[in-house]
Amino acid sequence: MEAESASEEQSFYIAVILYETSSTAPQYKPLYQECFVLIKATSEEQANEKALIHAMRQEGSYQNEYKETITWSLKQVVDVNSVLYDEFEDGTELYARHFRNYEAYRLWEPLLSDGEPEL
Repeated sequence: MEAESASEEQSFYIAVILYETSSTAPQYKPLYQECFVLIKATSEEQANEKALIHAMRQEGSYQNEYKETITWSLKQVVDVNSVLYDEFEDGTELYARHFRNYEAYRLWEPLLSDGEPEL
């Protein structure tokens, strides 16, 4: 069976993974990170498994310069989907998603809002 799966053609998938931080610091406000990870797999099922394994390996804790513990935790694997195009060139779109509420997106996205995300 192993030789059979080795001969299967692999494709690229994009995994959207959401992490959350917590801390021992007083009055700490959680920080969230959305990552887009390229996964190579023979099926969407395998891509989902690999995305979860990758995400769990990223979890961990460290102490900052104030001796406060910061912990990164997997919140959710939001999506795993095949890339939009099989060949990568300059300007190739890899992933797209749609939404209906631009105002909510603007408030959430720190590069569009007036500072920290409010959601």
